[in-house]
Amino acid sequence: MGKWGIGLGLLILMLLAGCEETSPAALDPVPFHADDECHVCGMIIADFPGPKGEAVSPKQVRRFCSVAEMLGWWSQPENQVGESRLYVHDMTREDWNRPDDAHLIDASQAWYVIGGDLPGAMGVTVASFAEEAAAEDWAGRHGGQVYRFEELEPSLWRPSAPMTGHH
Repeated sequence: MGKWGIGLGLLILMLLAGCEETSPAALDPVPFHADDECHVCGMIIADFPGPKGEAVSPKQVRRFCSVAEMLGWWSQPENQVGESRLYVHDMTREDWNRPDDAHLIDASQAWYVIGGDLPGAMGVTVASFAEEAAAEDWAGRHGGQVYRFEELEPSLWRPSAPMTGHH
């Protein structure tokens, strides 16, 4: 194979690598950047403490300054069409003021503490955890109620939400 054949082969491989957006890897969590803006409110995400959220689809990554903002966006039926995966920070291993993107977890498998005494970005604080015991421990130290993803309803993270029924 001559130099043109090798060059053409490399070009084809590079083009195929660019088609990654339809592969399963394209739906993996994506690190946040210092200048990312919240998809809902337009605020700079890094300016706020607490866990963040993101919705990854084959064509786009939507980032949110808080888990509450992500849940609010996701609760709209028009946002639940197509293939998307939701991710949140596992706050078990995190500094509240600087969550580490190495610990983004599948939001549908997470445990959530709604309420609590630590500030979040927008509205009611929603903290996310990979394990129930970690969520229970955090709620015991900071307040709030523990929920699974499938138990979450918009009324829970709106500022006027009553905090009853600990699970």
